[in-house]
Amino acid sequence: MRTAPSDQLPQLHLPRNAGTGLDLDWVARVQANTSAIERRAATLPGRRSVKKAYQAAWLARAVTLIDLTTLAGDDTPGRVRRLCAKARQPVRADILDALGLPALTTGAVCVYHEMVPTAVEALEGTGIPVAAVSTGFPAGLSPYHLRVKEIEESVKAGAKEIDIVISRRHVLTGNWQALYDEMAEFRAACGEAHVKAILATGELGTLRNVARASLVCMMAGADFIKTSTGKESVNATLPVTLTMIRAIRAYEAATGFKVGYKPAGGISKAKDALVYLSMIKEELGDRWLRPDLFRFGASSLLGDIERQLEHHVTGQYSASYRHPMG
Repeated sequence: MRTAPSDQLPQLHLPRNAGTGLDLDWVARVQANTSAIERRAATLPGRRSVKKAYQAAWLARAVTLIDLTTLAGDDTPGRVRRLCAKARQPVRADILDALGLPALTTGAVCVYHEMVPTAVEALEGTGIPVAAVSTGFPAGLSPYHLRVKEIEESVKAGAKEIDIVISRRHVLTGNWQALYDEMAEFRAACGEAHVKAILATGELGTLRNVARASLVCMMAGADFIKTSTGKESVNATLPVTLTMIRAIRAYEAATGFKVGYKPAGGISKAKDALVYLSMIKEELGDRWLRPDLFRFGASSLLGDIERQLEHHVTGQYSASYRHPMG
């Protein structure tokens, strides 16, 4: 069960989403049948899961899709360096050797701007990118010029990916032009760094708003759309995921550009990761099961996946403390 190096690291080969003009007619036509979406989402966790070697292979792929994250007020350089060490070797060496995957890594490391230089130094030579949360994360209410400047400073410090938060009020008031202009300027400030647009879906009110915000951000050039900051009371959910990935599918059909997806917040169990991966495979196809088009925003998820992989190799479950984050 070997994974090619191009599958382990976020090698970006697809044309970047160039965006389009703001099509308000398209935005107005967007609908979301909430009851149908919820029924479809409810069927997913109860399906028969993959087992044994197939499950191990899916979980190993999930590891490569994790943005290993620390966004705590008490983050220290030491904690970030330990997290980066975990990103470089996310699963114990003996387990990886038994799986035939000695070079497995996570997709990225995600930190606050202040910790970007530490993370960049700790990951030097690995090919693992550093993602920085930006634009007044998590509320997105700092002065606008400072939000743009924060992006520029994070890129200057070495971040290859920028997770921005949109202004929720633009969605809640239906000011799609303002959301488009904001997203386009944030994208421009990122330069060559790829931008993930955090919608904070738990604060947008309806799935229709989620679908419209997803579409507008993609029109403005977002490389990824992301559910949440992880700080809201409701974060990633299956109905929200279904809504957002169907918007991605519609956007690709209309423009030819593939846009990535990142659920974040509340995904902490290996079985949950398998549900998300199966949904992505069914709705978008295998191409989205690579780091350049899909990420989990998570920290504790990795520990549970490591426990499941150890069980696959040894037949025994170990205590969670045997699989620390750093």
